[in-house]
Amino acid sequence: MRIVQFENRQQAGKVLATRLKAYANRPDVVVLALPRGGVPVAYQVAMALNVPLDIIVVRKLGLPGQEELAMGAIASGGVCVLNQELVADLYISDQTIERVARVEEIELKRREQRYRAGRPPLEVKGKIVILVDDGLATGTTMLAAITALKKQEIISLVVAVPIAPYDTFHRFQPLVDQMVSVITPGAFFALGYWYREFSQTSDEEVCWLLEQAARRELARRHTERVLTFGQAES
Repeated sequence: MRIVQFENRQQAGKVLATRLKAYANRPDVVVLALPRGGVPVAYQVAMALNVPLDIIVVRKLGLPGQEELAMGAIASGGVCVLNQELVADLYISDQTIERVARVEEIELKRREQRYRAGRPPLEVKGKIVILVDDGLATGTTMLAAITALKKQEIISLVVAVPIAPYDTFHRFQPLVDQMVSVITPGAFFALGYWYREFSQTSDEEVCWLLEQAARRELARRHTERVLTFGQAES
């Protein structure tokens, strides 16, 4: 079936999961979401593949006065990625970048604490990581997440999104082991154009989905231990 528009993030995640079946039920695979909009998509992917779900928090560094224009982004683990061309063209000072980064670092830490609710981050060393967002536009925040993950000795990195512009998709291909996108249009417009319902994802929804995923993972591990114990007894 050819998809021309998604109903919502949940449906987008279910469709995206069909492109990732090779990673289902594997103990060496984890799904990481970029909050907030990436979490409903990634939750459906993790559910369909029967693998753990976690987050990697990334914050865009918006140009003061034009916050939608990204000077760069920061990610968990002290990673900062800059749009060097934009910084040079607009003569953005180091002081401006540092000031914005300090503010965003506070929000990044707040989100990590609230979303995880005391749960430790999933171990990604030695894992195949499927990095999920609700779409790629310029890709600034995704690039920060990729940079952060490459420092963590993962086996391979898959970027999976429902929608990515053709040029952005191919720009990212050399940076990761696999790029997956359901829709890859030449003319992108805006991310919301590709969803019939594209309301903002709330902190509450992110927390609930991550809690449900954590409970499901605990139940799955318990079942595995019981089965292993039963096999050993027999």
